[in-house]
Amino acid sequence: MKKAMVFGAGVSGLGGKQLLEKMGYEVILVDDKSAISSKDAMNMLEGLDFFIKSPGVPYTELVIEAKKKNIEVIDEIELCYHYMLECKSNAKIIAVTGTNGKTTTTTKITELLNYAGYKARYAGNIGVSLGSLLSSDEKLDYIVLELSSFQLENVKKFKPFISMIINLTPDHLARYKDEKEYYDTKFNICKEQDKSEYFIFNTDCKEIVERKDMIPASLVSITKTDNRKCDYQVIDGKLCYHGEEILECSKLSLKGQHNLENILFIVATAKLCNITNEKLQGFLYHTNPLEHRMEIVMDYGHIRFINDSKATNIDSSKFAIEAYDKCVLICGGYDKGLEWTPLIDLINSHVSEVYFIGDIAQELNSRLKKTSFNPDKIHMLHDVRNTLLDIKERFDKNDNITVLFSPATSSYDQFKNFEERGRVYKELVRDIFGR
Repeated sequence: MKKAMVFGAGVSGLGGKQLLEKMGYEVILVDDKSAISSKDAMNMLEGLDFFIKSPGVPYTELVIEAKKKNIEVIDEIELCYHYMLECKSNAKIIAVTGTNGKTTTTTKITELLNYAGYKARYAGNIGVSLGSLLSSDEKLDYIVLELSSFQLENVKKFKPFISMIINLTPDHLARYKDEKEYYDTKFNICKEQDKSEYFIFNTDCKEIVERKDMIPASLVSITKTDNRKCDYQVIDGKLCYHGEEILECSKLSLKGQHNLENILFIVATAKLCNITNEKLQGFLYHTNPLEHRMEIVMDYGHIRFINDSKATNIDSSKFAIEAYDKCVLICGGYDKGLEWTPLIDLINSHVSEVYFIGDIAQELNSRLKKTSFNPDKIHMLHDVRNTLLDIKERFDKNDNITVLFSPATSSYDQFKNFEERGRVYKELVRDIFGR
């Protein structure tokens, strides 16, 4: 019997295990918290056909030993692609990565494809395992994958129909030796494509433009400016294809420059999938924003609470902090090894008071106190509950303020993921201020 080892019992690992068992493999599940320990697994590497490393698992001694024994180390995405080739799946893969905007773009492309009459599902770094999706044997026209840099580290033959890197800004520097390694890893999304496939090329992102030679696919270029050399551009408030109007930007239901960038990717993808302008307008003029992204939670008198838990890096928080100028900001969480100066600058320019939480709180507190920011407006309550209780005590419901929860980093120090973090924030807001 064929045998494989899966290291990590999260969403990706369990999805990979499910698919491997469907393919007839004996599966050894390794997880130091909930399955065979990695120490015990060191003695179980002989005879393996595959070693599947989950994205969140670091390159531990077990992974290194597997490579030394010439066992092929891949991730769930590569495994699933092998399966799709073996099964001669007709589903076309649309692959989405980037630092910010991945979830909005992935979700809305999927919703649009279904709105246009196709059968589409999303998976990947969005809470749904591709392995479990394929195990269901559902007949699909398209699979839209949100892929993190972690998920792209061990892809080898993965070859999507359409790929895209939305933007690149510093992130995950606790994992990578520098920004270049992080950026270059993102380009694994397109490395096996050829001219029969497509890469949507964001000409507004310097880091992407500088890596143009790493893209073997046919380029479809986009820009938020009036640049007629690009395939898709914005001219006098209208999103156009080679100068021909597709839709009016003022009518879009997803507001902001960051969403305009996402929508350019959505529109370019839609046209490659033969979706009409009428369908595009019908969808993009009325679709709703995502949960946890600048989401209005409730109003307590004149105090408005915003949930922006999806902001897992500084650039993502920048959009919200600038949109809610002079807000009361709640931020902090897991220390990803980022350069925090841009966040400190944003707080100085756009925030009236700040509450720091999580592992990085002390670092941010020390940095901000070295600036001219009023020290009486800096608070350290460590977690969301204590922060909200303090806000209720210090502010009156007639105060005209916005409380913005935009962490600017990951949630792993106190929460399982940004979704749990956002749900907890919303529940606490409603519990504490809904009385």
